[in-house]
Amino acid sequence: MRKRMIITLGIVLAIIAGLGFAKYRQIKVAMSTPWTQPPEAVTTVVAKEESWTASQSAIGTCVAVQGVTVSADLPGVVTQITFDSGRWVKGGEVLVRLDTSQEKAQLAAAEAQSDLANLNLERAKELKEKQVISDAEFDRWDAEAKTAVANAESYRATIARKTIKAPFSGILGIRQVNLGQYLAGGDPIVPLQALDPIYVNFSVPQQEVALLKVGSEVNVMIEGTDGVAATGTVTAINSLVDSQTRNVEVQASFKNGDGILRPGMFVQVQIVGKESGGVIALPVSAINYAPYGDSVYIVEDVTGPDSTTYLGVRQQFVKLGTARGDQVSVLSGVKPGEQVVSSGVFKLRPGAAVEVNNSVVPSNDPAPKPRDS
Repeated sequence: MRKRMIITLGIVLAIIAGLGFAKYRQIKVAMSTPWTQPPEAVTTVVAKEESWTASQSAIGTCVAVQGVTVSADLPGVVTQITFDSGRWVKGGEVLVRLDTSQEKAQLAAAEAQSDLANLNLERAKELKEKQVISDAEFDRWDAEAKTAVANAESYRATIARKTIKAPFSGILGIRQVNLGQYLAGGDPIVPLQALDPIYVNFSVPQQEVALLKVGSEVNVMIEGTDGVAATGTVTAINSLVDSQTRNVEVQASFKNGDGILRPGMFVQVQIVGKESGGVIALPVSAINYAPYGDSVYIVEDVTGPDSTTYLGVRQQFVKLGTARGDQVSVLSGVKPGEQVVSSGVFKLRPGAAVEVNNSVVPSNDPAPKPRDS
């Protein structure tokens, strides 16, 4: 029995020793063989020069060329409302009439006083011609006549000011008064906006102002709609730069016959620049954005430490221009004909081995639909 146990133990030790020796040989071989990272799968695009229409984007606010809240000039009670909310009105059209019964009575008295003063002036003229009264007395009658006329005109002006009219043609808002309501001076009656044409105000960074000029084409897009809502032109560029934001305010004018743009509306503004050639357009996914500089990876033959050549990447820092759709313009750093990695840049490092697989490539459309997809 003892002999059998010794034989079994010897066999087990022999097996363990054999396995340990085999593992030792594997580790030794592995240590003598240099490790290489497997190539990363990437997609690429060949850089080429093409014409490029530069564009700038900004957020703008619609502003009426003429817009006011029509209000009461003088206090009074509303006796007549001649408009409906949301209606188009012509400049000079009557909107509201206030009670003028007291002013009309005062006007009648003033007109009677004016008539009497004029009669007295005529009599004074006859008496002066006969040298019955002095020049000073005639001047007093003349002044009284003029004062009476002025008093009557004052009451007429007060009555006219209590007839509230549209100062210009435009679209009315929602009515804010009712019949019989007492209005104090300055109380609002109804908003009035001239919608055609309409302004859009937006700001651009100071370094981009040089690309703008009066007459530049501008497109606006509205949140929730696809495509360009309206096309207009730059009509004014502010002469001052905001000291806090370092931005310059720009104003563009748009035809708005259909009323799609409303004052106060936020819109996305796209400033269309001139077409330029010699620009290399790459998909946005090809750019490795970093605080120390933007870069791309160029695929080329790379020589390894053992003097062997393999397909790898070289990191190249670039200077970027404007963007359009899925593309961004590269102003320097990339030459035409170079093969640039278009996806997978986040997992690469300089000199990394790659395997190009362009069976599925990222979008590279300058005008994707839907926009900004």
